[in-house]
Amino acid sequence: MELNPPSPVLHIEHLDFHFPTHSVFQGYSQQFGPGITWLRGANGSGKTTLLKLAGGALLPARGAIRLDNVDSGCMPLAYRAQAFYCGGDAPALPWLQVHEFLDLHLALYPGSDQSLLNEELSAFAMTSTLQQSITALSLGQHKKLQLALALALPVRLLLIDEPFNGLDTSAMAYLRQRLAKPSRLAHQCIVLTSHLAPDVPLAATVEI
Repeated sequence: MELNPPSPVLHIEHLDFHFPTHSVFQGYSQQFGPGITWLRGANGSGKTTLLKLAGGALLPARGAIRLDNVDSGCMPLAYRAQAFYCGGDAPALPWLQVHEFLDLHLALYPGSDQSLLNEELSAFAMTSTLQQSITALSLGQHKKLQLALALALPVRLLLIDEPFNGLDTSAMAYLRQRLAKPSRLAHQCIVLTSHLAPDVPLAATVEI
């Protein structure tokens, strides 16, 4: 791994995407650089859809999504190894226990550090849930579980949908502190949505 990797840049070019009932993006282009970008827009404007497209969970009908020189369409595995989408929804893996869910993610992301993940789980008071079924977690616990992964995984692109929803005051303060870490701001491209001002150092604000 490079000691001083270049700052990541997410390129979205001429993006088309539609659901069966309506179109969401037509020829949309945008660039996101290092640090935190606050993605704003009215309900239904496509914020969550854009994050899922950038994370590889949805496929565009046309256009390109690249992280630096890695194209999500041409090199999907290499792209996804550098990106993580944190939505807070319950994972579609009901048969897994929490520790199995975490082990799966650690295996998918090269260079992951188990001890760093353990620190994040402890900070979010999630250590006691490791032997529980994923289905036993509350929505707030699902959010904390995915945020712990988001903060621990060695990705260059971090996509977080409404990170502060469902969090208690202490968890929100901790998340803001970790997101504002200078080394993270320099070496990660972070795009987050939030209905309220996120109260973190912002590199940019983008309205859609």
